Amino acid sequence: MTPPEAIVYRPNVAAILQRENGDIFVAERINIKSAWQFPQGGIDSGEDAETALFRELEEEIGVKREMLEIVQRRDGYRYAFSKGRLKYGIYGGQEQAYFLCRFTGTDADFNLDATHREFAGYQWIKPSEFQLDWVPKFKRHVYRQVLLDFFGIEFA
Repeated sequence: MTPPEAIVYRPNVAAILQRENGDIFVAERINIKSAWQFPQGGIDSGEDAETALFRELEEEIGVKREMLEIVQRRDGYRYAFSKGRLKYGIYGGQEQAYFLCRFTGTDADFNLDATHREFAGYQWIKPSEFQLDWVPKFKRHVYRQVLLDFFGIEFA
């Protein structure tokens, strides 16, 4: 196995959209049934994390910047891809900045076909309803830490 320090991590952002009632947005991957996650994506060359966040949300789910208010940001979440897979031939994992964003729009503001469809559907859940087995094993430690850091939720 490759030691973690040998991995080149791709800079990445992830968004937790939250309604005023506390519910959070999760989306089901189009290519993996029952795999739910937060929207995420890479930070392009020349972008800062916030610019990438707003671009990715518009591309993936059609949500515009004016419907979002950043409440909190936490950095340094890392995961390595499974089985030594490389993205773009060099990245062995991702290092993520997570943003908790208050969503002020409505469900009518979502467009999963905005750019290229990545998600089959979405749902709003209480943070405590999130299931770790919804995400691939190699990402679970990140989701475990994110849900603890942002919502105080501990998994057994």
